[in-house]
Amino acid sequence: MTDSSYLPPTAQLDGVEPSSLPEQLTPRSAPSRRELLRGGAVVAAVGAASVALQPTGVHAQPPAPAMRSGVNAMAAATRLETPPPEIIALNRMGFGPRPGDLAALMALGGNSEARLQAYIDQQLNPAAIDDSECDARIAAQGFTTLNKSRQQLWQDHVVKQNVTWDERMQPARETMHATFLRAVYSKRQLVEVLADFWHNHFNVYGWDSWSAGTWVHYDRDVVRGNMLGNFRQMLGAVAKSPAMLYYLDNVSNTSAGPNENYARELFELHTLGAENYYGVASIVGPDGRYRHPAPQDANGNPLMYIDEDVYAATQCFTGWRVDSATGEFQFVDAVHAKYSKIVLAQATPSGAGVQDGEFVLDLLANHPGTARYISRKLCRRLIADDPPEAVVQAAADVFYSQRNASDQLKQVVRTILLSPEFRTTWGEKIKRPFEYTVSLLRAANANFAWSDSFRWRYEALGQALFNWRPPDGYPDRKENWSSTMPMLQRWRLCNWLIDGWKIGGDGADKDNLRIDCRSQMPTSVNTATAIVDFWAQRLLGRGLPADERQPLIDFMAGGRGPESTLPAAHIDERLRFLVGLFFMAPSFQWR
Repeated sequence: MTDSSYLPPTAQLDGVEPSSLPEQLTPRSAPSRRELLRGGAVVAAVGAASVALQPTGVHAQPPAPAMRSGVNAMAAATRLETPPPEIIALNRMGFGPRPGDLAALMALGGNSEARLQAYIDQQLNPAAIDDSECDARIAAQGFTTLNKSRQQLWQDHVVKQNVTWDERMQPARETMHATFLRAVYSKRQLVEVLADFWHNHFNVYGWDSWSAGTWVHYDRDVVRGNMLGNFRQMLGAVAKSPAMLYYLDNVSNTSAGPNENYARELFELHTLGAENYYGVASIVGPDGRYRHPAPQDANGNPLMYIDEDVYAATQCFTGWRVDSATGEFQFVDAVHAKYSKIVLAQATPSGAGVQDGEFVLDLLANHPGTARYISRKLCRRLIADDPPEAVVQAAADVFYSQRNASDQLKQVVRTILLSPEFRTTWGEKIKRPFEYTVSLLRAANANFAWSDSFRWRYEALGQALFNWRPPDGYPDRKENWSSTMPMLQRWRLCNWLIDGWKIGGDGADKDNLRIDCRSQMPTSVNTATAIVDFWAQRLLGRGLPADERQPLIDFMAGGRGPESTLPAAHIDERLRFLVGLFFMAPSFQWR
């Protein structure tokens, strides 16, 4: 399959509808997962729904275990046991362990506290981590845009005469491929988790004709270049990036025709958040003079914002543009509102020009409400959907007190990761599709390679990279990803990765699976019980709860005794499907 350009979800691939790909592109002569699992099929209770995946025209096989995989069903069934801090760290500070990662972490200290401290220090200093293996994999792809400057990107992929659609999309496409490669292979796992977080926080739809051409700049210089630095600096870089200026229409914001899209999302999503919105209220007091109606701090500063603040900020950002020749930020004074504006009870001087917008960014980046909002979102990503207020406030205190520090965000993240809540909370989040897919590839030690075939199957899960059109970013709560269809699609992807994903091409290894389970297990492990326990430790780093372990033992035994030595052919036939069931099991969904 070629990978020539990003295709819209409705496009066809070689004349095959994407929805039919899992069936039409998996020819095989050996028994398939669906054949082996037919009998009782894979019957999964997802919340209150049941979904049966059954093939047609195949011989009956022993039934597969029916496992609860809906989040509500999982939570109701058992009280989740909190894993050791090392397991939590690998699944929250990264996308789960690859073989050897847990052993490397365990070697960092004599107890869990020392190991966690050392691992956090290591991950927060990514420049000191040898990532040459991942760098080599990326270099081998022959990407040509990842090292281009913003001006080069603009010239080559936006304003070039007769630029093709493929050329325009190339920076976004290569960034997407590199993002997957880094997530799967990079040792700088926290960097990849935070890049994913900030792309969602400052969400831009990456496949627009304007944003795609400069997407390397947005990912490399704006997001990754600031995510462990200073929030105010990051906020300014976002505001002045071509991607954001076009995405939220500030390029059309003028004093004669104000466009409030950017200013609105700046308040509601990027800084103070909707939690600090006071509502629609008058700014005129009983005496006819300006009066901000929101509660105030001891110094008279409003603690919340109102619509009038957004309207005034909109005028402050008039004239913020992109230089059409270079792609650099440009201020056009001729369309700027030159009068004084009042934002959060603070007045800008008349005729301040570009500094009006900088003034607004300063106000918002230094507001205590922003500190709490950003800290809560980081805690939600790294700890729980509803993080305890104690850790949110601790992070917010650091955010606010260190608001002028060059490593402000690094200090905030460190505070969250070292908190008791981080190492004692489990099962309050499930993996989103990107996390699920990458964690599967890492745990299975997959021979990963990007292709259109992989992309179609991955994107069916609902979290295509840089593809969320509204400005609020992909949802980050478990209920958004635990209903029937999201779970079904991740099982379909798993089904293909385990049993249909081959090297391909014309080489002698073209029919070899990219996930080779058999070579990863010692031949001495040969009973159903031993095999299940081996893979529990291998994939999860811990044992399975009894209600998940026993059905897997029964499946692997295939009618034989759980302690009986299994024939090699029996193991060969069932092992990869057993591993697939691990990836479908509840324990693999939690983080």
